[in-house]
Amino acid sequence: MDAQPDEWWMARVAAAGDSHALAVLYERYSRASYALAHRVCRDSTIAQDAVQEAFVTLWQQASRFDPQRGAVSTWLLTIVHHRAVDAIRRENGVRSRSAPLSLDELADATPSLPGADALELLFDAEDARHVRTAVHDLPAHQREVLLPLYYDGYTQREVADHLGLPLSTVKSRCYSAVHRLHAELLALWRRDDAGGST
Repeated sequence: MDAQPDEWWMARVAAAGDSHALAVLYERYSRASYALAHRVCRDSTIAQDAVQEAFVTLWQQASRFDPQRGAVSTWLLTIVHHRAVDAIRRENGVRSRSAPLSLDELADATPSLPGADALELLFDAEDARHVRTAVHDLPAHQREVLLPLYYDGYTQREVADHLGLPLSTVKSRCYSAVHRLHAELLALWRRDDAGGST
């Protein structure tokens, strides 16, 4: 039964508060969640706390997950990222922007990328060097909208206000940036794999 897809387990959490279903999702994604949180926090204890908070949010708000908007993994990693950013702001004495975090804001902040989970591509990489290289190679107008979204925890609306751009422009640039990162990261990983096999 543990081979059921993520959406099946999320439905169990949402409908019945099934602790076993939550444990299955934790087993599947705790490692990726911690890796992401640690990249943001640079501190193991803070990262662990952020992951714990993210899974509590998943437990409490599982009924708000919409499979039409994306995969469970993307939804969860988005929550982890926001919780990690919140944790860093608390550590630095900065008032958190999202306490409690609105999942409507999460949906607004997460671009959809056909055929790939954007956050997994960006943050579940074994080698962060690839991500840094790919982000550095983005055009400046794409980089300026992507970085505040994924590294500072802002919504697309907030980025649009800050940059004085229409929301539609920010969404378009973000989509283009993630699509380009997807292609470039895959190319980098394949190049490294080919080099390692020779």
